[in-house]
Amino acid sequence: MGVLAELKSFIYPGEDAADLPLPEGILTRMANPVVAWSEIRLNLPENSGSAHQQQILDALPVLVFLERGGKIVFANAEARHLLGSRNGAWIEKPVEEVLWGLFPGTAEPQTSLTGGMHGSPFHATIETNDGKLVSVEGIYSILNTDLREGIIVAQADGGERAPKSRLMEDVLASVPEAVAILHGANVLYTNPAFTRMFGYAAEEVSGQNLRDFIVPETRQHENAMVRDLVDQQGRAMFETVCVNKSGEFVDVAVQAAPLLVSGDKAGYVLTYRDIGGRKLVEARLQHDALHDALTGLPNRVLFNDRLSVALSRRQRRRDQSCGVLFLDLDRFKEINDTLGHAAGDMLLIAVGERLTSTLRPQDTAARLGGDEFAVLLENILNVTDLDMVASRIVHELDRPFEILGNPLYVVASIGAAVANANHLTPEMLIRDADYAMYRAKQDGGNRFEIFDRHMEVHVSTQQERERALRKMLDKHEFELWYQPIYRLANGKLEGFEGLLRWRQPDGSIASARDLLAAADDTGLSNRIGRDTMDSACRQLLAWGEIPGGQGLTLTVNLTHRQFFHDELVMQFRQTLANTRIDPSQLMFEVSESTLNDDPDAALAILQRLVDCGARVALDNFGSSLAPLNHLLRLPIDVVKMDLALTASAMATGRQRALVESLIHVGKSVGAQVLAQGIETAEQLNVFRGLGCELVQGYFLSHALEPARATEVVERGYWALSDR
Repeated sequence: MGVLAELKSFIYPGEDAADLPLPEGILTRMANPVVAWSEIRLNLPENSGSAHQQQILDALPVLVFLERGGKIVFANAEARHLLGSRNGAWIEKPVEEVLWGLFPGTAEPQTSLTGGMHGSPFHATIETNDGKLVSVEGIYSILNTDLREGIIVAQADGGERAPKSRLMEDVLASVPEAVAILHGANVLYTNPAFTRMFGYAAEEVSGQNLRDFIVPETRQHENAMVRDLVDQQGRAMFETVCVNKSGEFVDVAVQAAPLLVSGDKAGYVLTYRDIGGRKLVEARLQHDALHDALTGLPNRVLFNDRLSVALSRRQRRRDQSCGVLFLDLDRFKEINDTLGHAAGDMLLIAVGERLTSTLRPQDTAARLGGDEFAVLLENILNVTDLDMVASRIVHELDRPFEILGNPLYVVASIGAAVANANHLTPEMLIRDADYAMYRAKQDGGNRFEIFDRHMEVHVSTQQERERALRKMLDKHEFELWYQPIYRLANGKLEGFEGLLRWRQPDGSIASARDLLAAADDTGLSNRIGRDTMDSACRQLLAWGEIPGGQGLTLTVNLTHRQFFHDELVMQFRQTLANTRIDPSQLMFEVSESTLNDDPDAALAILQRLVDCGARVALDNFGSSLAPLNHLLRLPIDVVKMDLALTASAMATGRQRALVESLIHVGKSVGAQVLAQGIETAEQLNVFRGLGCELVQGYFLSHALEPARATEVVERGYWALSDR
C-alpha cells in the first residue's frame, strides 16, 4: 500500500478509503511550510511506535511528533534528521524542551492552544544536534483527550515565510530598541538593534544564555530578581548597566515581560533602550548642582555634605578628627574695580588651583561664594595638622599670580577650627572657622588664626544673645515706630521711615539698632525683616483709610544680611499678595556699604524689587565716592545725605560747595535728595537754600509710636510740637 493510501486509511478509519478523496488541499498543504493536519484523525494504539505507522509517518516530508501526557513519544524521520539521532535523547522529553518558546505543552487535555478537535497553528524553535536553533511553524491537533495524546506537524522555517510571521519579524527589525526573546535563559531571537547596541550577531547568542554575553559579573544577581518580579507583577522596568562585545559598559533602561502564547507563559521578552546620553546629562546636571561654575570646585552644598560625613566618622573613631579652614581674600574688590571682573574671575580660578595643589587627595577645597573658600581636612590628629596646612596655604598664596600679564599679589585671611564634641553640625564647625578668620582679618590679614577657648567664650556669648533675641521675637517685644519725612518746599508730609524699637519688660522703649547688628550675626534679622515688612504694609493700609493718608511712602531699612537674603523678593511678593497695597508706597532703604560689597549682585536684587513696583532709597549718600557710580547703575529713587554731610553744610566754602554739588548730582539723575539729621532751624534753612527736596530729623520730629504717627497723617504738615 502506498503512502497516500495509508494516509487515507488513517483519515477514514474503518472504511474502504481507496476511492475516497483526500481532504481538499491536503497535498498542497503537505508541500506548504505550514501543513494543516487538523483533518487527520489517528486512532493510535498504546504502542504508538508500531512499524507500520512509523513507515507511513517517516515518508512524510514534514516534521511529525507524537506526544502523550505532555511528553514526546515519537519523532518521524524528518524530525529525527533535524534533531540528530542523539540516541533517542528526545524520547519521553517534555514537549516544551524539544519545541521551545511558543508551544506550552499539554499538561491539561484542553487548553487555549489545543482548543478542542481543531488544529492550532504555532511557531517554535528546535535545537539541532550540533547546537543550532531552527525556527519551525506548524499545527498541533488533539487525538485523544482521555489519553492526552496529540500530533505535532511542523515545517522547518527555511522556505517562504508565512505573511504574518514575516510581518512580525519586520516589525521587530524596525524597533529602535534592542529586543531579545528568551526561552528560559536561552535566546530564541534578537533583532538588529540588539546587534547594534551590544555588537553580537543573532547567530552568536542564539540558543545561549544571555547572561554570559551582556550581563556584567557584578550584576549577575539581577536575573533571578527580574524573573521573580515579572512572575509576580506581570512586567518589570528598571535601569541597569550591560556590557557590549568590546567590553564597554552600556547604560540601559530595560523592560521585561512574559512571552504569552494563547494565554500561557512561554518565555520572556526583553527590550533595551540606551540611556547613556541621558545619564551623561544627569551626571552633568548633578555635577553643576554640587560644584562652583567658575572654579569647578565643590560648592557649599557638597562641602557641607562631605563635612557632615566626616563629623559622623569622627563619632565612630575618636582617634581621628577633622578640621575646617575658612579663607577670605582681602581687598579682592579692588582687583575687580581696577582690572575688571574678568581678571577677578581668573584670579579666583587660580586661587582654587593652588588650594587644591596643597591638599591630600582625601581633603576637599571648596568655593563657598564670592571670594570665600573653605578646606576640609580629614583624618587629622590635632591642631598641629591644621597649623601645617594653613601655613602651607599662606606660603602658596604669597607667590604672585600672573593675571592678564600683570603680577598680582593676594592677601588671604584664614581661620581654622578642629572638630570637637560641641560641633554637632557642619554649620557649627564652619561658624567657628569663620570667626577665627575674622580675627585674622582684624589683625591685618595675610595670616591665619586657630579657633581657641577665648574665641569660644565669645561664640557662647553670641549664642546667649541669639537665645535672648528669639525670646524677644516670640514675645513680640519689637515695635515699629515712625519718623516723619517732609517736603522742604511746603512742609507737607511725604511719608515715614519705619524704625524698630524694643519695648523692654519694664515698659520702657529703647532703640533696636544694637540688637539688629546681633540679629544679623545670628541670622534672625531675616525673620525680623519679614515681620517689619508685614507691619509696615498693614500700617499703610490703615493710613489709607484716613483723608490725606493715601499715597504716603513708608521706608523700611534693610540690613546687609536682609538685603542679600535669597527670600527677600519672595517675601515682598507674598506681603503684597496678603495686604494688596500699592507697591510704590513701600521704599527699601539700603546703605552705601551694603551696595559696595557686591554691586553686581546688588543691581540684580534692586532690579527685582523695582520690577515688583517698590522704590529704593540709598542711605549715607556722599560718605565716599562709590555712590556716585551707584547713581548711574542702580535704580535709586531717593538719596539720603550722610549725617556728616548734613553737619558740614553749615560750614562755608568747599564743604558747603561739596554738599551743593552732591545735591545737584542726585537731582540730575532723577533721584530726590533727602537731608537727614536736621536738628536746627538753621540747618533747615540752609538745605532749603541748596535746593534739597526732602528732610527728616529731630528738629521736625522724633520717631513716633503708631497712634501719634496717625495724628501726623491726619494733620498732613510738620509741626515743631512733634519734637
